[in-house]
Amino acid sequence: MTSNQTESRGRVLVIAGSDSGGGAGIQADIKAIMAMGGYAMTAITAITVQDTTGVHAVHAVPVETVIAQMRVCLRDIGADAVKTGMLGRADLVEEAAETLDALAPAVPRIIDPVMVASSGDRLIDRRAVESISSLLIPNAALVTPNAPEAEILTGKSVDGVNGQRRAAEALLERGAKGALVKGGHVPGSPITDVLQTEHGEWLFENRRIDTSSTHGTGCTLASAIAARIAQADAMQEAVEAGRDYLFRAIETAKGFGQGHGPVHHGWKLDMADER
Repeated sequence: MTSNQTESRGRVLVIAGSDSGGGAGIQADIKAIMAMGGYAMTAITAITVQDTTGVHAVHAVPVETVIAQMRVCLRDIGADAVKTGMLGRADLVEEAAETLDALAPAVPRIIDPVMVASSGDRLIDRRAVESISSLLIPNAALVTPNAPEAEILTGKSVDGVNGQRRAAEALLERGAKGALVKGGHVPGSPITDVLQTEHGEWLFENRRIDTSSTHGTGCTLASAIAARIAQADAMQEAVEAGRDYLFRAIETAKGFGQGHGPVHHGWKLDMADER
């Protein structure tokens, strides 16, 4: 380990796809990480033609190009956390996992198993799901599935808090050190997210906001948590801070677009301007 990797300084390498609409993917990741005091690096896996109404096209970046991005960032700058988003292909998952094992074996990994966009568009194939389950979930510091993703990954029905608990337990049994099974897709209010780690279980609640501006919430939350973990927060503290940031970002969303609009990643800047 080089000298620039010996202390937590907020460096987060994000391996994910790009969203041309700016609400999700790499764009959301960078905004959230910066808002939480971290430093974002990127390995872009795909270029999407995307807006608030849906994903209109996906253009995959060659696997060797994704891996090259990872290698130069890890060898030169180093990382205090790695966050994965849309990977899409089994061969990319396999190569990315191998690269992380070789160059960043001790760096905490926050795995956001992006499978379906807010619009309902499928973003990943079945073989990639299997590769994520076998290669990325084991030893992940945190896995952050929503209810549909948790059902796909675990085979457990996730229709309430007890289902979220069962899914989290299954993810820990597969080797993850932490699992945050989110409740945003579970009907009703309040929304409950279930966090389980080897040290215990925590339930986080917040009221459901009546809004269509929910594009990129999963990317935003996982990256906000990753930024705090990269600054040496304990898992419970990082999740709480990330959730608080996301709730305010949804609450202050500006209503852009004709579909599922983006959250307001820059609400902290608004507060600074007011001061």
